[in-house]
Amino acid sequence: MALAAGFCVLSGCNQGGPSGAANDDTPTSGSVAIAVDATFEPIVKSQVDTFHKLYQYAKISARYEPEANAMQDLLNDKVRLAVVTRELTAEEKAAFDRKKLFPRTTHIATDGLAIIVHPSNPDTLLTMEQLRGIFSGQTKQWQQVNRKNKLGDITVVFDSNNSSTSRYMQDSVTKGTPLAKGAFASESNPALLDYVATHPKAIGVIGVNWISDQDDKEVRGFLEKIRVVGISTSARPQKTDEYVQPYQAYLALKTYPLRRNVYVISREARAGLGTGFASFVAGTKGQLIILKSGLVPAIGQTRIVNTTPN
Repeated sequence: MALAAGFCVLSGCNQGGPSGAANDDTPTSGSVAIAVDATFEPIVKSQVDTFHKLYQYAKISARYEPEANAMQDLLNDKVRLAVVTRELTAEEKAAFDRKKLFPRTTHIATDGLAIIVHPSNPDTLLTMEQLRGIFSGQTKQWQQVNRKNKLGDITVVFDSNNSSTSRYMQDSVTKGTPLAKGAFASESNPALLDYVATHPKAIGVIGVNWISDQDDKEVRGFLEKIRVVGISTSARPQKTDEYVQPYQAYLALKTYPLRRNVYVISREARAGLGTGFASFVAGTKGQLIILKSGLVPAIGQTRIVNTTPN
């Protein structure tokens, strides 16, 4: 069977833990619960749907939730696998060690975070320095970004509490400085998109897979309601082409600054359905789904074509 070659690699043929010992699932059958950072709901739904079509006796129950909740569910044995944007901390590894469990972490993709604003906002090109000011709360009004911008107070909005996007912005953009006091969390990623689409003062952060697959009717609808901001790492950009949007090629070239890795972490102590699904996502079919979603697959390359004028 095609998946079999990857099972021992992903599971490490680990038989040392109690998790899943009473289950009779196999890598392609049975049932398993997984936790998924809600940022990746569209792409993981596609992965699960495809897996179910290929393996009719498999049932994967995915819960889409903030990353912090997903990690807690993994630690507390509520799920056997998590899709998240970070590796285990030293404390989390120690907790698993005490249970004689040795989780396997697999890098599956590189994600980009898109900065989005209302279509009426004239400021769709921002530097990292400007982003830092906005998300730390030091820049409170749009007029501080652009004197001609009369939208007033800036409203910063995230997808949810305890989300990976808010953690990333504080870790990598504000560099540890607390996020703006007025920042708030919407109920979901679609709610975030709707909020920005109906509030001219708003600026939001969303995973690129929510707005990148233009074959998807829902994605096209989202893109009609918001604008994606171009970001520059230069403090004083001189040309518009110094600003980049989170297109797949720019993620692959590492020129778009708001990038992060995506991981599958499995706590299975044997080659069960969670291991089978992890192997699928990291394999050829799963990586093609990631490619179509607008993220950069961990395996394989995004084709980049350079063109020159005649």
